[in-house]
Amino acid sequence: MRNSLLDRFRGAGGTSGSSGAGTFRADFTASLVVFLVAVPLCVGVAVASGVPAELGLITGIVGGLVTGFLPGSSLQVSGPAAGLTVLVYEAVEEYGVAALGVLVLVSGLLQLGMGALGLGRWFRAISVAVVQGMLAGIGLVLIAGQLYSLADAKAPSSGLDKIFSIPQLVVDAAGSADALKAVAVGAGTIVVLVLWPRFRRGAKVLPGPLAAVALATAVTAIFDLPIARVEVKGLLDAIQPPGGSEFQDLAEVGVIGTVLAFTLIASAESLFSAAAVDRLHDGPRTDYDKELMAQGAGNAVCGVLGALPMTAVIVRSSANVQAGAKTKASRVLHGVWLLVFAVLFPSALGIIPVATLAGVLVYSGWKLIPIKDMTPLWRDHRGEAIILIVTAGAIVVTNMFEGVIIGLLMAVAKTAWETSHVHIEISGREDETGDQPLHVRVRGNATFLRLPKLLDELESLPREREVELDLTGLRHVDHACEMALATWTERHNAVVKHATVEEKQVMA
Repeated sequence: MRNSLLDRFRGAGGTSGSSGAGTFRADFTASLVVFLVAVPLCVGVAVASGVPAELGLITGIVGGLVTGFLPGSSLQVSGPAAGLTVLVYEAVEEYGVAALGVLVLVSGLLQLGMGALGLGRWFRAISVAVVQGMLAGIGLVLIAGQLYSLADAKAPSSGLDKIFSIPQLVVDAAGSADALKAVAVGAGTIVVLVLWPRFRRGAKVLPGPLAAVALATAVTAIFDLPIARVEVKGLLDAIQPPGGSEFQDLAEVGVIGTVLAFTLIASAESLFSAAAVDRLHDGPRTDYDKELMAQGAGNAVCGVLGALPMTAVIVRSSANVQAGAKTKASRVLHGVWLLVFAVLFPSALGIIPVATLAGVLVYSGWKLIPIKDMTPLWRDHRGEAIILIVTAGAIVVTNMFEGVIIGLLMAVAKTAWETSHVHIEISGREDETGDQPLHVRVRGNATFLRLPKLLDELESLPREREVELDLTGLRHVDHACEMALATWTERHNAVVKHATVEEKQVMA
């Protein structure tokens, strides 16, 4: 029985030549590492999203037991991601926790459809600057929101309000002893996360997020600190399948926009994560369409259970690869361990301070901002850097969906501008009599973006000579540009002919 299970995992993407026992042992060890990384992140993302902590664990379980079994990418791990925290929080605030299942379910079905239509590979065409800007904007809003949780305070709803209210938060926290204790716990968590990788022996045994949460929880319990803890409902009580009234909300424009945002961001983050994970190992490469369908199936199940949306998560995926995982068995087993933990030890969540989870997410939000990449990007590709900055700023000022749309539109406009190179070649100037028309040949790509330049060059031609316009050298010409050039040529030649007729009449 065990051999057949191992053969099934190997056949779905395992490393050839590995012995069954050795492969299973490597996957078993890796699954424990991923489980230890996933627990604090699943709980932290759920709390930051404004939903019960158990829903984060449910999404992690589905990511292991459902998405983990399906083909696509053999080593990347799925679960609730910090990248969707802001969007989920906004959706819960706007439509309620009960509506979350419908949003996630429909997003999953859309992902399944896109994967079946072969659209997965097209996500690789999305501008990297837009994706980096999206993650940077998420990181900024996430940090701003979690600063309030560090002080056991309620965060404002909008991204701008969160940022502008930080000075008042500092004043309020400074005047409260309990708030200062919560801040100390959260700040200590961040310090441990930053310094833990330098402690190589400890980092090999215990992942940084788990070490930070465990230490902060122990300190809080030992000193009996009066700070907020995670609220526990129980796994079954937290499940909220969507009802008929929630499906009726799909007719609203805002709900449709939220579903599209879930679909776009979750798909892009998962497939970009897959590309990154492929660079970390020598095993089979990702089939993007199958991976998109696997993510869609997982999100559909999460939607039915009323849980958080899932994406492939680079933190857990890289931990899986670095721990020596060989096949998808490691990610499936990590889902098993999450299920066992959620069923047998749910009360363990109730002793975790909210401030320490906020510290984990502040650190995660900081890692989403590509600070090291900005200087070389600005130096070598300034347009891309501007798209990144504008996308991030738009997310902070507006919301996730509108910010990403603005970034995508900027990327398309930049590409259109850069590819629409066009120039004019003029022959016939040597005719001193002026009886022969000027031959004007336009070469390149003529679009409305370059129309002002073209018309300026044409306007500089001698007004007393007729023009023959040759567009055969164009690789592309859009309708607006073609009509404008034809209209200009017709008017120019009409003026020249009229002037010639008047001149002949005067001479007669």
